[in-house]
Amino acid sequence: MDLGLKGRKAIVSAASKGLGRACAFSLAREGVDLVLNARTAADLEATAEEIRAETGVTVTTVATDFNSDEGRDEIIAKAGDVDILVANPGIRQIPGEFPEWDKAEWQYWLDVHFFSSLQMITGVLPGMRARKFGRIVNISVSFIKFPAPHFAHSHSARLALSGAIASMVKETVRDNVTINTVCPGFFDTDALHTNLHNHARRGNTTYEAIVENRIQSVPAGRFADPSECGDLVAFLCSDQAGFIVGQNIVNDGGVYQGLF
Repeated sequence: MDLGLKGRKAIVSAASKGLGRACAFSLAREGVDLVLNARTAADLEATAEEIRAETGVTVTTVATDFNSDEGRDEIIAKAGDVDILVANPGIRQIPGEFPEWDKAEWQYWLDVHFFSSLQMITGVLPGMRARKFGRIVNISVSFIKFPAPHFAHSHSARLALSGAIASMVKETVRDNVTINTVCPGFFDTDALHTNLHNHARRGNTTYEAIVENRIQSVPAGRFADPSECGDLVAFLCSDQAGFIVGQNIVNDGGVYQGLF
């Protein structure tokens, strides 16, 4: 299927590794020029060079912090007019106990998972609406559908973003600008394996046991390849996806059992 994206331009944040990297590759394979962001310049440029070599698209790198005001301003300034935004916070969730979190802790996670993406959307949205095309995809987690213990700070902030988007899209879709959220489950990334090592240490068990436990919890019987997230994101950015609006799309191999 031709997704109608050749010649478009996209911003992808946290793009040097994991799901952000997969999204960048999937878009580039459709002919999308890229503005890639991550904090570590060497990793970011290595990914950019791989994409250039494989696809031939133009790739601009912006090594800065997506979660800072200055970083977001720099990304938007260097990107110019864009058709696509993939807002990926790129911050690994850290578990904790509810009574331990003070206001500063809650504010940090709101900044990371709510304000950062919301302000990036605010930065690119006027131009998209004026040009009558825009595709915005937020990368969240499947647990916003069934919040897990010990992650109330992270899940609450992500849910706030989905709530804000649900209010915005009724206006933006009139200008052919869609905003959706992809909610991945267990994807085979460095971040997942770091989390599993941490779970093993806290639970006084082995990493191998934790991996087996997680895989058994997935009806599909495996961790997903990051490309399975990237390709879904690319489709949501396509001409064909213009009627998909304000959705929180779970991509987790059947873990979530709800109907809505």
